[in-house]
Amino acid sequence: MARIKDAPVEQYTALYGEDAGEFGRLMAHRPPLARALAEYQRALRSERVLPDRLLELVRLRCAFWNQCRGCMAGRYQEAIDDGLTEGLVCSLERPQEAEDLTPAERAAVAYADLFATDHLSITEETYEGLREHLSEPEIVELGINVSYWVGLGRFTASLHMIEGLPERFQDGARATPWGDGDVVVLDRLEV
Repeated sequence: MARIKDAPVEQYTALYGEDAGEFGRLMAHRPPLARALAEYQRALRSERVLPDRLLELVRLRCAFWNQCRGCMAGRYQEAIDDGLTEGLVCSLERPQEAEDLTPAERAAVAYADLFATDHLSITEETYEGLREHLSEPEIVELGINVSYWVGLGRFTASLHMIEGLPERFQDGARATPWGDGDVVVLDRLEV
């Protein structure tokens, strides 16, 4: 059970419909902000220059550091269509040793690790490593996405939103996006 109560039914149904998920029912406490957040999320997913697979791997790694169970449990259909497999997700346990990650994916995950755990340790060398595989616009896109995932992921993790998640994400033990068990495939973005 989440740590705050659902918004009034009329608020969340107006925004997300009668079958609103837990996230929507909670965010609906602030309808103008919920609408703005939804628009921001849509822009992050529809205005991409980076590959969906790369961004999904980075999103899942951020979710691990945040311990955002809902984020760890989900896989976006666009990323699956772009080659994401559970084997690749398992590579996130030790990404710098993973042979099935591309050099760009490895660099992006390493950046996200630093951003999520010790952002002040990001140096010029970190950015030079990114520049070996990504353009300046791609680096900006990566940073904006990582900022979003770290910030919102920590907020949602603190709310303890676990309703409807596969069983392995509901217990109190430290969770990982890799490993055996069910995950939730999230809809493809319709723009």
